[in-house]
Amino acid sequence: MDNGFFKSVEKKTGVNMKDILDLANSLQNANFNDEKTIRGVIQKVSQIAKKPVSKDMEDKIVQSIINDGKSLDFNSISKMLNNKN
Repeated sequence: MDNGFFKSVEKKTGVNMKDILDLANSLQNANFNDEKTIRGVIQKVSQIAKKPVSKDMEDKIVQSIINDGKSLDFNSISKMLNNKN
């Protein structure tokens, strides 16, 4: 991808693209049936997005992924974080 594109996204979101790419790489072989793995991803996304996640919200996201079979990707977690109210 174009380096200018990444700089533009960083400027608009305040999120470091290296952090996002590192997270994306770590998700490629992750076991999303493992609660510990899911919690780690949620915490990493929370850290990158600079949006704290309460224990209750983390539990809901984990249950949604494990029990309801929802997929885990940056976009779905981000939506859950934004709708935490």
